[in-house]
Amino acid sequence: MTGNLLTAQTNTSREMFMIRFALAALLAMSALAPHPAHAQLAQQDLVDRATLTVQGMMSAREAKDAAPLMKRARGALVCPRVFKAGFVFGGQGGTCVLVGRLTSGGQYNGWSNPAFYDLTSGSFGLQVGIQDSEIIFIILTDRGLQALIDSQFKFGAEAGLAFATLGTGVSGSTTAALKADVVAFARSRGLFAGLSIDGSLISVRSDWNAAYYGQPVAAQQLVEQGGGTNPGAAPLREMLARFSGG
Repeated sequence: MTGNLLTAQTNTSREMFMIRFALAALLAMSALAPHPAHAQLAQQDLVDRATLTVQGMMSAREAKDAAPLMKRARGALVCPRVFKAGFVFGGQGGTCVLVGRLTSGGQYNGWSNPAFYDLTSGSFGLQVGIQDSEIIFIILTDRGLQALIDSQFKFGAEAGLAFATLGTGVSGSTTAALKADVVAFARSRGLFAGLSIDGSLISVRSDWNAAYYGQPVAAQQLVEQGGGTNPGAAPLREMLARFSGG
């Protein structure tokens, strides 16, 4: 009788240990798993800053040349913060969002959800200083939009594409911009005299796209086909519509 009781107690203790071990393992796995709300924090912060960049730059006095271009834009690459630093050797980088203008029946029908990209470059020459810039690349042609959608694109290296620059901190002319595929409009702060985009490389952030939309989604699906769903992007799309005339 006593032996049976001890055996029952041993079995119960073993079962309790296994239950506690299983619960601990589940809790540990839950803590390690990426929660969508947390995974999207960095992406949503960038989208929010991109919204403020569009609002601030397009409302500025310097935007008089950019405003008519935005009204016929096919897309836009918005970089809320491009940080450049150098002492002989230099480099610049930032994270950007690419959005496309959707069409229906030959008419513009709002803006797409954003796809995420990195912008990086390196340089060598007589330079010293630090610069912090906001840039909007206004894409005026389907050819320009398709080039930027590619997984990697280097400014100045794509044959057949025309680029122009406008705005504070960027040299250029309105006449050249009217015939360009892509126009860079920038606002810069810092010690550098200007901002050069030649040689800058943009590359898609597939991991950020997946985190923001909860599943893998290609940049082309987002920008050209209107794919992806995240209500956090609505203010950016509305701000772009405000300055592009719908």
